[in-house]
Amino acid sequence: MQRIWISGYRGYELGTFGDKDPKITVIKYAIKQRLTNLLEEGQLDWVITGANLGVEQWSAEVALELRQDYNLRLAVMLPYLDFGSRWSENNQLKLQNLKNQADFWSATSKGPYQGGRQFREYQQFMFQHTDRALLVYDPEYPGKSKYDYEMIEKYLEKRDDYQLDLVDYYDLEQAARDYEENQREW
Repeated sequence: MQRIWISGYRGYELGTFGDKDPKITVIKYAIKQRLTNLLEEGQLDWVITGANLGVEQWSAEVALELRQDYNLRLAVMLPYLDFGSRWSENNQLKLQNLKNQADFWSATSKGPYQGGRQFREYQQFMFQHTDRALLVYDPEYPGKSKYDYEMIEKYLEKRDDYQLDLVDYYDLEQAARDYEENQREW
C-alpha cells in the first residue's frame, strides 16, 4: 500500500482570493499531474492530508476528483478534535463536507487545542503513516509549511525509504504554462 502525505502553503500565504482564483486552478493542476503519474505507475493508494485552508484542502479536492477514475482513497487527518472550530461558518462547512466525502478522517489528538505539542505529534503521525510526501512549498519563500519541510528533512537523514517531492514556484510556473497550453488545445 502506497500512501502520500500532501501539505503546503495556506491560501492566505499565496494571496488567493475566493475559490475561483486562477492560482488555485494552477496548484490543483500541478497536484493532479503528480498524483496521476503515481497512480498510472501503480505507486499510490491513499492520499493523506490535513484540513488547512489552502493546499491541503485543494489536494483533497483533487483526490476526490481522481477517485472517480482510479482506485484511490482519501484520509483527512486533524491535529486536534476541534480543529477549524474558530473558522468562519463557510470554511467550517467546507471542512465538514470534506470530512463527509473522505474515506477516513480522524484527529491525532482526541481533545481540544492544547498547544504546539499537538502539531508535532500530528507531523510525526503523518510521517510514520505515509511512504512519501508532496509539499507545495519553496524553501526560498518560507511559510507555515516550513515546519513540515524541516521535520521531513530531519527524518530523511534516518530513513532512506521515504521520499519528499517539492512543488516549488518554478514548478508552479511550469504548471501554469502547461495548463494554459492544454486549455488552448481545446
